[in-house]
Amino acid sequence: MNQNLQYLSLCLTLFLIAFGNNLWAQVSRVSTVNPMNGQPYEKVYDYDYVDEKPQFPGGNYGLLNYISETREYPYEAYKNKVEGRVFCTFIINTDGSVSNISIMRGAEDEQLNREALRVISMMPKWKAGKVNNKPVPVRCYLPIAFHL
Repeated sequence: MNQNLQYLSLCLTLFLIAFGNNLWAQVSRVSTVNPMNGQPYEKVYDYDYVDEKPQFPGGNYGLLNYISETREYPYEAYKNKVEGRVFCTFIINTDGSVSNISIMRGAEDEQLNREALRVISMMPKWKAGKVNNKPVPVRCYLPIAFHL
């Protein structure tokens, strides 16, 4: 019984270390600049903590279609049978534009990382996220997979 409690305590501690910040924080403060006016953002909200989430034109189905139609497998990576997944983050601004694109965790092949950034940078405007019925900048996360 004592071992079970120790195991449970260890699991809970590891969970809180890994996810604790996301459980309690509703707003992420980041030092990013709004490309619309050159002013720093006061608040950038995480995707899960807004009243209305940003939405790609056509919803999730439209986003999946956009990625599959826009993504081009880099020739050398395809030829060498390189696969991977690129985890990207970006901000949907109050006007729906995409900015501050970066890679959270990239693939081993840099070609895949560059292609993921290209796909996101070409996205059309989204429907902006809202808090209290007011448009706010929202940080989004998106994995882009490259599988043969």
